[in-house]
Parts: sequence; structure tokens; C-alpha cells
Amino acid sequence: MEQQFLPLGKTPTSLITAILQAWLVVGSLDITAAIIHFLLRGGTSPLRLLQFVASGAMGQDAFTSGMTSGAVGLLLHYCIALIWTTLFFLAAAKLPILVENVAVSGVLYAVFVWVVMSFVVLPLSNTPKSPFNPIQAAIGACILIVCIGLPIAYFARKYFS
Repeated sequence: MEQQFLPLGKTPTSLITAILQAWLVVGSLDITAAIIHFLLRGGTSPLRLLQFVASGAMGQDAFTSGMTSGAVGLLLHYCIALIWTTLFFLAAAKLPILVENVAVSGVLYAVFVWVVMSFVVLPLSNTPKSPFNPIQAAIGACILIVCIGLPIAYFARKYFS
């Protein structure tokens, strides 16, 4: 890793530690919010939600693979959270404006994540397709703002300042 990515007095290890801390928080916040939202909408169990996530890679088999596909779904969820967390930190290293206003950058980043996930990742995955629902889209975007965008921006600011 080049020195230009790191603030004075910071090491590559401290950057990795900061990313991992942010990742565990945002991954946990997001999956918790997703499960609560799923259950409030009448979902049957958290396992079913995790199987839905796993279906992105496994297709319909995820819904008949029990705990195995649930574990795959949880692993995929945390992998995706790690990617989004790492991308923000790398962008913040090059664009310090991202950590100057956590609220603005966090909201904008969450909306960006929502757009990419909703209109690129999910359509290209094997998840069951459903019609666009503006209310559910707004709820999903709000969950990402609170559970992904704002916390990642906060952790990045804490690291880079």
C-alpha cells in the first residue's frame, strides 16, 4: 500500500483495523435491520431472508438447502458489506472531502450503494425477481443510510482525522 493513502502516523495495519471495525459494525447493523424489516413485512424467519441472500449465488436451490444456504447468505452479506466499507475508505483516502461532512457523504454513499445493489447487482444475480415497489425502495434506502452510509463515513472520518 502506498504511503499517500495513509494519514501521518498511520500504518497499513491501522487502516486494515479501521476498515474491519467499520465492516463488523455496518454488516451487523445492516443484517439486523434487514431481518427486522423482513419480519415486520410478514417474513417467516431470519433463515428465509439469509436464503434469499444466498439465492443470489445459488439460485432457487438456496431455498431448499436449510442452514447451509443460510450460512452462505450470511457470509455473502458480510462479504458485500466488506466490499462497500473498503471502497469508501479507499475513496476517502483519495478524496478527503468525503470525511469533511459525514452526514452528506454518508447519505450520498448509501444512496449510491442502494442504486448499484438495486439496479446492477440484484438484477445480475439469481435472486427471485419482483416488481419495483417505491415504498420498499425508500425503506431499503433509509436502512442503508442509517446502517451503512453514515456509520462508514463516521468510521472513515475517525480514522482519517
